[in-house]
Amino acid sequence: MADTSINYKCPSCSAPLAYTPGKGNRIKCEYCEAEFSVEELEQLYAAKEASAAEAQKKKDAKIEKKEFELAEAGGAWDAEEIAILKAMTCSSCGAEIVCDNNTMATECVYCGNPTMVPGRYESQLRPDMVIPFQTTKEDAKKAFAEYHKGKWLLPNNFASGARVEAIQGMYVPYWLFDETVEAHGEFEATTSRYYTDGDYDVTETDHYRVLRSGTMTFNNVPVDGSVKMDDTWMESIEPFDYSQMVPFNTSYMAGFLADRYDVDAEAALPKAEDRIRKSADGVLQDTVTGYDTCTTTSMSVLRTDGQEQYAMAPVWILTTKYENKPYTFMMNGQTGKLVGELPVDENKAKMYGAAAWLITLPITYFICKWIVLFAGDIFAD
Repeated sequence: MADTSINYKCPSCSAPLAYTPGKGNRIKCEYCEAEFSVEELEQLYAAKEASAAEAQKKKDAKIEKKEFELAEAGGAWDAEEIAILKAMTCSSCGAEIVCDNNTMATECVYCGNPTMVPGRYESQLRPDMVIPFQTTKEDAKKAFAEYHKGKWLLPNNFASGARVEAIQGMYVPYWLFDETVEAHGEFEATTSRYYTDGDYDVTETDHYRVLRSGTMTFNNVPVDGSVKMDDTWMESIEPFDYSQMVPFNTSYMAGFLADRYDVDAEAALPKAEDRIRKSADGVLQDTVTGYDTCTTTSMSVLRTDGQEQYAMAPVWILTTKYENKPYTFMMNGQTGKLVGELPVDENKAKMYGAAAWLITLPITYFICKWIVLFAGDIFAD
């Protein structure tokens, strides 16, 4: 019987393979230490992939139709790629992530719920590009340990080893927009002079209407393609180095999770244009020199050319609960930049507050006593 699924396994020892961050297009077996390039794995699995593609085609005509429709739209998964993927759905918050058949989601990266229900992957658009992981899970664990170090009000068990082990690497969907625009801005600028006229301090201010325009090209303007991924978090760990993007290959997903996009390019475009408008405003305003102040009064940005591509960006995520509230730690899987939110132990807060009060009480007492004595000496004199 034909094999209807493909697992990336080591050709030498048959152990599961996972992409090693920082190795470029090299994939190393953690068991026998054999190394293979993405191209070598593609050649080794060519025959098996062809067999899986044929089996998949015969087994599920509905998927084939959907694939055809996506291909007409410009970016479809191959049947053999779908065969190595599975969907995991959180029974608590409904988040759906994608991984290969060898990867298990220990808990939901969004709400921390431990129950993930496996299901069949239903294809969407295939990513055009991917930024491979450059930092490892060990890097993320160390960063998390440093992040909470010295924070006295943190609950004792919040940063336990068990929680740290739950850190998961995930590819986050991004839309990257390239746009050429014509920008026209109107600014109010001022210059001021200050002088003294007799008993008066005088300020004279001149107001100017300044016009600027120009053609600008913006490349790889990012917009997060996931509703559940907080845009504030993602913008906080930017930027990514897009010069390290490579054409997407499912080999890079081995051992990692991937979020399914639920914001399409059309819905993401307004946010990209808003970022472009703000950048264009800044560029034009920087040319208004020789004045004391400069304020934008109007700005118009006209898109003259543009295109978008669908990319996956690497992120390490840990979401854990404290008193039924989720707290998230997030690190850029390429640069190592991290952000996070931490809970406060109310009992510790009260204890440290009381301790601070006890420490300052004697000092306050002696200060007050000194003031009284000092005041008494003054009146005595």
